[in-house]
Amino acid sequence: MPTFGFHPYPAVVFQAANDLAYFHATTVASLDSQVKPHEYAPADADYNHPLPRTWSQSMNFNLHATDGAARAGAITTAHGTVETPIFMPVGTQATVKGLTPEMVRGVGAQIILGNTYHLTLRPGDELIRDLGGLHHFMNWPHPILTDSGGFQVFSLAEKRKITDHGAEFRSHLDGRLLELTPEKAVDIQQNLGSDIAMVLDECPPADAPPDVLRNALRRTTLWAERCRAHHTHPTQAQFAIVQGGLNLELRAESAAALIPMDFPGYALGGFSVGEKPEEMHAALPACAALLPATKPRYLMGVGRPQDLLIAVAAGIDMFDCVMPTRSGRNALAFTDTGPVKLRNAKHKRDPAPLMSGCDCDCCRNYSRAYLHHLFNAEEMLGPTLLSLHNLAYYLRLMREARTAILAGRFREFTETQTRGWS
Repeated sequence: MPTFGFHPYPAVVFQAANDLAYFHATTVASLDSQVKPHEYAPADADYNHPLPRTWSQSMNFNLHATDGAARAGAITTAHGTVETPIFMPVGTQATVKGLTPEMVRGVGAQIILGNTYHLTLRPGDELIRDLGGLHHFMNWPHPILTDSGGFQVFSLAEKRKITDHGAEFRSHLDGRLLELTPEKAVDIQQNLGSDIAMVLDECPPADAPPDVLRNALRRTTLWAERCRAHHTHPTQAQFAIVQGGLNLELRAESAAALIPMDFPGYALGGFSVGEKPEEMHAALPACAALLPATKPRYLMGVGRPQDLLIAVAAGIDMFDCVMPTRSGRNALAFTDTGPVKLRNAKHKRDPAPLMSGCDCDCCRNYSRAYLHHLFNAEEMLGPTLLSLHNLAYYLRLMREARTAILAGRFREFTETQTRGWS
C-alpha cells in the first residue's frame, strides 16, 4: 500500500464522480424546487434588498481553464491576484509559526489565513485596526483570508454555548467570556481588514446525528444572512460556507439556501472533522458540483497532499491546513517519495538533501543528517527548516497542478505524482 495511505486516484475521484452523477442530476434539482432561500431565517427578514455594490467590487474571479472538473483560475483582490488552485498557509495568530513573512512569500505563498477567534483574544482586533490593519501589522502586503471562528465552535465544544443568537466561549487563555455573533464576527474581520472574510457557521462533528446536522445547517444559513446584511467593508469579500456533513441531501439544501444570497465565493465546511478520508473523497465531486461555477470554491481545513489532488480533481480551487507546518514542527517532511521522519536513526549519517530537485532553502543547503541532529538537539532551526520545506512542497504541488490543468493533462500529472507516493 502507498505510504500516505493513498487510494489509486482514478478509482477514488473519477469513479466517485460517476457514482454521484445521478445524485447531482436528480436530488439537487428536486431539492432546488423544494427548499426556499432563507427558509430558516426570521419571518421579518428583508430578502429583497439589493446586494451591496462593494461585494462585486471587492473581488474578481476569472476561470482560465478546466480539465474534467479540475479548474485553473485567478482571484483578484485589493492586495493582489491569487492563481488557483492554491494552498493557503495558516497564520492563525498573525504568523505562520516559525517563519517570517519573507520566507513564506519566498516559497510561493500568494495568500495566507488568519483567525478571528484567536486574534480578537490576543492582541485584539481593534488594536490591529488602530495599527493599520492585519496586512501592515504582520508585514504581509499580499492577500489574506480570515476564518470567522466557526471552527472553534467545533474544536472548543467543551468551552462554548451555542444558540441562534451566536456562540459564547470561555477563552482558552484566561477563561474570560467571549460572545461571537455573526455581526461580531463581521466586525472583527472588518477591523482586521482581510481581503476575504468567512461568514460565521456552525461546524458539527462527522459523527453528529441527522437532527444535529440539520440544525447546524439551519443556523449556518441564518447566520450567513445576518453576516451578509451587516457587512460594509468596501474592499473585503465575504464567502459563505456550505454545511451538511456527509449527507449529500443536506449539502444540497445548504447550497440551495446560500447560493441565492450571491456571495463572492463559497466554501465547503464540515470536512476533516472525524470522517474517514475515503468518505470525504467520495462526497467531494457532488458537493463541489453544488457550488457556482463562476465563483471560487474553498475546501476548509484540508489536508494531506493526496487530499488536495483529489479535491482539485473534484473542482475545488482553494485549501488551507495546519498540516505542513505542524508536521514540520514534529520532524515529518512531505516529499515526492512519501513522508520522511527525520528523527529516525537511519538519517544520522545521511548526507543527502531532504528531497532531490526541491529548490527550497532547506533542501538546497542542508543534509538529512543535519536535520536529524537539529531535532535530536531540540534546536528551533529544525522545525523552521521543515516547516519551510513542507510549505514549499504544498505550494509547488498546486503550481504543478495548475500547469497540468492549463495543458489538459491533469489526470496524467496526478497519476504520475501519486505513483511516487506508493
